Amino acid sequence: MIRGMLPPMRILPTLLLGILGAACGTHQQPATQLEPGTSVETFDAAWRIVYETHFDTTFNGVDWLALKDELRPEAEAAQDIHDLRVVIREMLDRLGQSHFVLIPGEAVDSAESADDQDTGDAGLDVRLIEEMVLVSRVDSGGPAEAAGVESGWVILSIDDHDMDELLEVARESPRERSLEVRMWSRVMARLSGSTGSVKRVQFLDGNGANQTVEIALGPNPGSPVRFGNFPTFFNRFRSRRVTSDGVEVGVIWFNNWMVPAIARVDRAVNEFRELDGIVVDLRGNTGGLGAMVMGVAGHFYEVRTPLGTMKTRRNELEFFANPRLSDRAGNRVRPFAGPVAILTDGMTASASEMFAGGMQTTGRVRVFGETTMGAVLPAVTDLLPSGDVLYHALGDFTTPNGKSLEGVGVVPDERVPLSRDDLLAGRDPPLTAALRWIEEQGHGGSNPAGRTGNKRRM
Repeated sequence: MIRGMLPPMRILPTLLLGILGAACGTHQQPATQLEPGTSVETFDAAWRIVYETHFDTTFNGVDWLALKDELRPEAEAAQDIHDLRVVIREMLDRLGQSHFVLIPGEAVDSAESADDQDTGDAGLDVRLIEEMVLVSRVDSGGPAEAAGVESGWVILSIDDHDMDELLEVARESPRERSLEVRMWSRVMARLSGSTGSVKRVQFLDGNGANQTVEIALGPNPGSPVRFGNFPTFFNRFRSRRVTSDGVEVGVIWFNNWMVPAIARVDRAVNEFRELDGIVVDLRGNTGGLGAMVMGVAGHFYEVRTPLGTMKTRRNELEFFANPRLSDRAGNRVRPFAGPVAILTDGMTASASEMFAGGMQTTGRVRVFGETTMGAVLPAVTDLLPSGDVLYHALGDFTTPNGKSLEGVGVVPDERVPLSRDDLLAGRDPPLTAALRWIEEQGHGGSNPAGRTGNKRRM
C-alpha cells in the first residue's frame, strides 16, 4: 500500500494531478485487458476505501450504498482498463469534491522511472480570461521569451490541438472545480514534454496578427521534489522589492508549498523585515504540504494564533501560526508587524487557501485578486488491484470561525480581476491595489510605531 508514504495531513498540489489526467487523455495507450474478476475487485476496493475513510459520513449528500449498487454492474461489464476507469471516475465525480482522483498505473510507472532533467518547460503560464486562453506570464530568459512570446497573447492552437475544440471538451468534463481549472490543466498538459521537444503554437499577438511559433522546451527551472510514486513536483520561487508612491514593499511568490520553499521564504522575510509591507503572491500556487502554513504564517504574528482546524472522521488537528522569534542564523527577531497583503486567483488552491483563509479570518492580512479554487481537503493514496492509484480525501479544513473553504474558496477583500489589456500593457492590477493599500496604512516593518528600520517616515 502507498498510504504510509503520504501522512494524512499532507495536501499535494491538486493541479499536477489535473495535468496528469489530461496528459493521459492526450496520449491514449492501447487498452489493457484485465484478468477475470479484476474489474469488480478494483471497483469494490475503491468504493470501500472511500466508504471507510471519508470524513463526512453522509458522503456530501450522496447515497454511497445505492451508488455501489448502481455502478457495480457497469464495472463488472468493463472490457478493459479504460472502461473501468470511466466507471470509477463517475463514482468519484458524484461526490462533487476535490482531491478524489484516479491516477493511471502507467503514469505511476513512468513517474518511477522519470528523469527530472528530462522534464521540459515552456517558460510560460496561461489563464482562461473572457473565453480566451491567454499567456499570463512569460518567464525571463525562458523558452517562450526566446521565441518572442509576450504576455496577453491568445493561444489559438498547440500542435494539432485547437483551443476552441479543447474548450468544448473542458466544458463537458465535471471532474475539476471550474472551467478555468479544466482548461488550464488541458493546455498545460499539451505544453508539457521532454526537454528539447518542440511545441508548435499558434498565437493571436497584441496587434491582432496570427503568429505561429516553435517553442523548444527547456529544463524545468524549479527545484525537483519527489513523493513516492507521484510525478516530480518542481518548486519555484521569486522575491523582489517594489517601490511605489513612497513605500518600499517586499513581494514573495512561490508556486507550491514544498520543502525547498521554506528556507527561501524565511530568507526573503528576513530581507524584507524593515520594509513598509510585504505581499505574498499566491496566484498559481496549487498547494502542497499543509504543515508549512503554520511556520510561514508565524512570520507575521507576535502571539500564537489559530488558523483553522483539519477534521477527519476520527480526529482533529488544530493549525496555529507559531511566532517566529529567531531567524535561520539564530538571531533574535520580532515577527513582521507591518501590513501584509495576499494575492489570489482561480488557480490558488489547497494549502494556499488554508494560509490565505486562516490569516484573512484573523484579520492579519488583506486579500486582493479573485476567489480561490475551493479545493481544500487533506488526502492520501491507495494502490488498487488494477495497478491504478486512488488519491482520496479523508479530511476537511475549516477556518477559525468554523467556515469550510471546500467548494467555496477564499473570497478576496478586494476583487481585482485581470484583463487581456492589462496583460498586454504589462499591468498587474491586483499587485497595484495591494501596494496602494499598504501605502494607506501609514506604517511598516517590524516597528508598529511607524518606523522602518533606521528610517523615520516623514
